[in-house]
Amino acid sequence: MLTAIHHPATGVSDLAPLRQARADDIPAMSAIRLAVKENVLSDPSRVTEQMYRDYLDLLGRGWVVEVDGKVVGFSYADKTDASIWALFVAQDYEGRGIAKRLLNAAVDWLFALGHESVHLSTSKDTRADKFYTSQGWTRSVLNDRDAGFRLTRKATTFEGS
Repeated sequence: MLTAIHHPATGVSDLAPLRQARADDIPAMSAIRLAVKENVLSDPSRVTEQMYRDYLDLLGRGWVVEVDGKVVGFSYADKTDASIWALFVAQDYEGRGIAKRLLNAAVDWLFALGHESVHLSTSKDTRADKFYTSQGWTRSVLNDRDAGFRLTRKATTFEGS
């Protein structure tokens, strides 16, 4: 078990546990997804419990961050098309580095599978739009509502022999 150091100013630890998502996390992940103020689903019934289950391992992998035993954020990576299917943090825990940790876990996993780039889309002119830009993703405009992002694996060069 991880021991966390809590910071009184933020209420979040340096080491809030990040772990692979499980089926019993689905209700908490769904609640976080449905509570967002931006990138709201026009039809919440489009994202089903079965979709959450499928992305646990069959189609990808999911991760959660917990604070005091409560899931406060999650991400899902789609291994079939090297995309980020979901990345959401509970409103009370935004701005504390949780999204960055969840995004890095998903991207690192997709790169470890051999994908050369990772992509995602989000609504334009939102905090998510600004977040991905700030993380070094390349932004493109998909349509009047959505922005697309791509992150390409950096080549590693070895010096010497």
